[in-house]
Amino acid sequence: MTLKNILESIKGMKVSDIHFTVGSHVKVRTSQGLEDLGNEILSKEDTNEVANEILTKEKKKEFEEEGEVDLSFEVEGHGRYRCNIFRQSGSIAIALRVINSTIPSLEELGLPSIIKEISEKQRGLILVTGPTGSGKSTTLAAIIDYVNSRRNEHIITIEDPIEYIHSHKKSIINQREIDSDTKSFGKALRASLRQDPNIILVGEMRDLETISTAISAAETGHLVLSTLHTIGAAKTVDRIIDAFPPHQQEQIRTQLSMVLEGVISQQLLPRTDKSGRVASFEIMINTPAISNLIREGKTHQMQTVIQTGKMYGMELMDINIMKLYKKGTIDLETVKKYAVDFNAISNELRMM
Repeated sequence: MTLKNILESIKGMKVSDIHFTVGSHVKVRTSQGLEDLGNEILSKEDTNEVANEILTKEKKKEFEEEGEVDLSFEVEGHGRYRCNIFRQSGSIAIALRVINSTIPSLEELGLPSIIKEISEKQRGLILVTGPTGSGKSTTLAAIIDYVNSRRNEHIITIEDPIEYIHSHKKSIINQREIDSDTKSFGKALRASLRQDPNIILVGEMRDLETISTAISAAETGHLVLSTLHTIGAAKTVDRIIDAFPPHQQEQIRTQLSMVLEGVISQQLLPRTDKSGRVASFEIMINTPAISNLIREGKTHQMQTVIQTGKMYGMELMDINIMKLYKKGTIDLETVKKYAVDFNAISNELRMM
């Protein structure tokens, strides 16, 4: 078994992920969930062989020392992949994420036009949030490509690993990868402030240092884009505030209320026609009303402001999900599974 043979066998299939685990078939994730690929049961030798095809000398050393490693790589004729290789039960397991070779446009992703407006901001913080596999990196790549096509800027991305490769258009783009180009998000973000950037993309705000530096960068005149693994604007704001010690939280609420431009929260839902998945979004724009709620620690009231903020381009996740259901794009089981507050929309469903 070789990796190239596996990649050849999925050509033409709409596959988002590939899994290699000893004692199981090769599994691929499609819009219908995980499916077996072929009849062969993987042995330790099989997963070792695939891992050796992927790992560079440096990454192999990291894997041996840490027991897991993240990387991205390209296979000629088959595209780019994001990969995590890890140890489990004394053997090697591998998870591959398929990366599209072309960066989709904001329109192709179904993002509302308000995203273009906040992407034109000269400074501030834009967050794209959602669970793992919800397309956050793709949305960020589309925003960066939109800016790259229209503005003369210096864009720095800090990623772990680099997924989409951006070409220089109107902007110049420097893409830095954790481990290969820099040691950590926090260190790279601090250094970026001395590299004359206009826009900084931070792949993930995963620790206090990175969150704090990102907010400071937005305060000092940069446009900062990043991600968090949260669903909904209110939970995103709470996650940021809760990352700080209690004695700093009031100050952070004030800072965040001033620099936050918007939160794009998203999920990928299976379509009823089984042709793939469709994105559902919650959009929060930092209006004066939202800013006051953040500053006063009243994020529990944010849902109401978003619900009544259609004129500003805002929309709740559950409202967006209901629109998809009414169009027939998704079914009722999907609504139940992915709705943030199913009870809140159950009355509307009963009346349909």
